[in-house]
This record gives sequence, C-alpha cells and structure tokens, in this order.
Amino acid sequence: MHVPYSPQERDHVRAYLAGLAALPMNLPADARVLGSWISAPGSGPGAVLYVHGGAFVMAQPEIEAVMAYRLSQTLRRPVRHVDYRLAPAHPFPAAMDDVVAAYRAVLAQGVRPEDVLVFGESAGGAIALSALLELKRAGAAMPRGAALFAPVTDLTLSGGSLRGGAGLDILPPDLLAVSVAAYLDGAEPDRAPQSPLHGDLAGLPPLLVAVGGDEILLDDALRLTRAAREAGVDVRLEVHEGLPHAFHAVALTEPDQPVMRGLGEWAADLRV
Repeated sequence: MHVPYSPQERDHVRAYLAGLAALPMNLPADARVLGSWISAPGSGPGAVLYVHGGAFVMAQPEIEAVMAYRLSQTLRRPVRHVDYRLAPAHPFPAAMDDVVAAYRAVLAQGVRPEDVLVFGESAGGAIALSALLELKRAGAAMPRGAALFAPVTDLTLSGGSLRGGAGLDILPPDLLAVSVAAYLDGAEPDRAPQSPLHGDLAGLPPLLVAVGGDEILLDDALRLTRAAREAGVDVRLEVHEGLPHAFHAVALTEPDQPVMRGLGEWAADLRV
C-alpha cells in the first residue's frame, strides 16, 4: 500500500527531522514509568517490546522514552523498552541476545505470547527480526506480531536504493556501512540471524513493514516483504511516498500521523 503525502507535508517532515535534536523531549505528565516499562493512560493487558534504532551503535534515551509512550498510546499496551548493548563495544549477537532475553522476561511475568507485539525501527528492525529467527530456532512461542519501521534487513548492503536514494534520504549510505561493519565485527553479512533477509522466514508472526519512499532502505523493506510472503508470512506493507528515513519520528510530538494510525489499525486487525 502506498501512502500519499502532499509536498507541504513532505517538507514539514523533513524540516521536523532536521530540527529534531533541538526539540525538548519530555514524557507527558500522565506517563507511567516502572523501570524499563512505560505506559500511557488506557493501556490494557499484554506488552510491546520496543527495539530502538540508532545504527546499531547509538541510543537516545529521552527520545526513546517518548516514542515508547506513543507506542503505548497507539497499541494500548505497556511498552518494554529494550536497552540493548551497543556496538562496537558489544557486537553481534549481544543486541539480539538482549532482545531474546527481554522477550523471555516478559513471558516470565505472565504475559501470553499472543498478547505481545514487537516494534523495531531501523537497526532495531534488524535486531528484532534476528531475535524472532533465534526464538524460532529455539522452538519458542512467537509473539502476536511484529511492526518494523524502515528495517535494515540485508547486511550485505546490496539493495539498489542504497545508491539510488542517496541524494533523497537523510541517512548517508557511508554511515550505515560503517555502523554495520562495527555491529558484525567479522560475522558474515550474508548469513542469518544477523542478516535476517538471508534466513528462513517461514513461521514468523504477522508483520507490518513501513518505509519511506525516499529511503535508502526502501529495497530492504520491499525485499523483506517479498521474501516473507513467499515463505507464507502475513505481511502488510506501507510505503510512505516521498518521505526519508525516520519519518515516523514526527509522531514524537505530533502523534496523529498516518504511520501511527496504520500501526493502530494493523494491531486492531490482529485481534480478530
């Protein structure tokens, strides 16, 4: 599905992202914070496992806390923010292992797998997918679904949009290449689970894949969608036309965004 935007809306997203670092990021007063858990009012049972982006090497705790709140608002579940270990100090499989451990810890608290959703953005999308492949290998129960916003899926970095979108996106291909090398630290880029597109995707839970039409990672999202569908996985694809990487970050302070509405609708459909 292609999601259209007017030129004014596209310009607004790009200007917002350019000034994001200067925006104050404070959790709303009605946020409930308990350790790594963040809940918005109206959160019901279940859980969201939030695997943040940051090119495998960076965390932004204040921004991630607000995003966790927005996810809780949209998905109506408490959000478990996974503070996974970062490369280069902790290369693969450290981050994947941390997400697997967080998922198991959520289940140990009595949350049923069918009440868990996974959300991964950018590099976090790769790590989330790797964790799902590892859980499948171990014979663990799968979560109800996984939403992946602009996921990195092929660590060989062979997608055509990595070159074709370089002049349109805000994410430089060279930066992605350096961070992927730090994350792999010698692990093969064409092997799973570290490079999810190269794994057996059969048996994964339903997926929502959202990506900007001007992203260098567009092909990663498209190829993941195609491979997962061929493996029998239920996938909903949203291409947000003319938008760059991390476009969903506008929802940090402007939550009524098409991508968040789509996320909520996808999650509601999973309950049927």
